[in-house]
Amino acid sequence: MGQLSAVAIRKSGPGRLGDGRGLELHKGTGKTGKWVWRYSLGGRRRQMGLGTWPDVSLADARAQRDRWASVLAQGRDPITERQAAIEAARAEIERDDPTLETLAREVLEARSATLRNEGKAGRWLSPLERHVFPKIGRAPISTLRQHDIKAALERIWRTKHPTATKAIQRLRIVFRQGKLMGYECDEFTVDAAQHMLGAVIHTPEPIPATPWQDIPDLFERLEGRGTTAACLRFMMLTLVRASGCRGARFDEIENGIWTVPAARMKGQEGKVREFRVPLSDAALEIVEARKALGGDYLFAVANGNPVSDSGLSKLMRDMGEAGRPHGFRTSFRTWVQDTDAAPWDVSETILAHTIGGRVERSYARSDMLERRRPVMQAWADYVTGVESGANVVRLER
Repeated sequence: MGQLSAVAIRKSGPGRLGDGRGLELHKGTGKTGKWVWRYSLGGRRRQMGLGTWPDVSLADARAQRDRWASVLAQGRDPITERQAAIEAARAEIERDDPTLETLAREVLEARSATLRNEGKAGRWLSPLERHVFPKIGRAPISTLRQHDIKAALERIWRTKHPTATKAIQRLRIVFRQGKLMGYECDEFTVDAAQHMLGAVIHTPEPIPATPWQDIPDLFERLEGRGTTAACLRFMMLTLVRASGCRGARFDEIENGIWTVPAARMKGQEGKVREFRVPLSDAALEIVEARKALGGDYLFAVANGNPVSDSGLSKLMRDMGEAGRPHGFRTSFRTWVQDTDAAPWDVSETILAHTIGGRVERSYARSDMLERRRPVMQAWADYVTGVESGANVVRLER
């Protein structure tokens, strides 16, 4: 028989009240307390909470103690067993009504085959992990309403609108896919939340680009500044994005043509192809110079890995250059516009942009390699100073 009684508990002051066999009531200064069961397992003292008094009565606390003592007698840890039971119950509930975060991760896993690096490279979940999950991520998907989504995003809706828009887009996909999976949710909830957040006039800031007239000077200033600068010069000449150039390998180049693997090209997984780049004389000179240094990568740093994306931008900032590496593509495109150096479709193909609709592309399959070659050489001649300003004027005619 225990040492406590309901009357004794009500009359006692604050402190620890023992009932025997490890059961204690830790009573506070007010009219509440908490039940604790103390036990030993493998020579280690453990303490298990059994709820608050008076919500849990003395009789209920004793019943819980006896239940978990029988588990202990079988050599199992009561705390571990209880946690496992809680997790199993939660999993059973989430099987029919997952939390927003659980469902979002399921949807990402289902879509990962179509995303770069299974969604990690593009940080598909990042807007949700940063701004949505901390507020409503643990809520069952069936309980979420447009007011909940609005409350989660309203703080950044105008201050970080591009990020908030990505979050809305991801949520719409999650709710749409969740409905197809049989869960109680509808993408209309997200549409309604976006309507409640209101319209925002957002003018995207274009990536700063070096004016094409200043490109030859920048190309010259980069000479002799090391691996990162060599990569920037290669980007100028090839007009391939940083992800493609940073990981460039010598075994990708054959007979003056650099084949950039699909994995380093921009686009949805499974819908982007490898891209052939006709290398100009100046680009091939860089290749030969880098080959003399050894290694597999054209632009490897001391640890053998390719130069970093941040390193490319940092070097340009350190040089006082307002433009950014990705802006070289804009410099080229503006040069083409101002000098009429190439037809629109050729210049767009040089930049690996998609041309025409799906049906049109199914018939027009050429990558215009031979038509691109002279344009790439003309651009390289301009960048390296082989062609003078007079030649550019000639191209304008």
